[in-house]
Amino acid sequence: MDVAAYLAAASEARRPALARLRELCVTELEGFEEGIAYGMPVYVRPGGTEAEIAWANQKQYISFYLMRTDVREAFADRLAAHDMGKACLRFRNPAKVDFALLRDLLHATSQAGPGEPC
Repeated sequence: MDVAAYLAAASEARRPALARLRELCVTELEGFEEGIAYGMPVYVRPGGTEAEIAWANQKQYISFYLMRTDVREAFADRLAAHDMGKACLRFRNPAKVDFALLRDLLHATSQAGPGEPC
């Protein structure tokens, strides 16, 4: 399965939000390799071996995985207002995905340079 097939399999209600999320990832993570791992889209820095960003269409929400602890710490105040696990930001309503925050997180990840994902 590739990311296009992953999107095609998503429900009609979530597909626009997921497509926009993918577009942000491709734009902001210039040079990163897009693929599928663990059943979801992932983004790996050139020469890297582990995903730094991933997202998934879960049963109850859209998940955005931010594996860089340094970026999470830098955005702690903005992330505090959201449903966030250790590395997973969850959006239950596709219409309420905070794309401005996601864009900023993606940009910060891209600019951070190589680092250790959690």
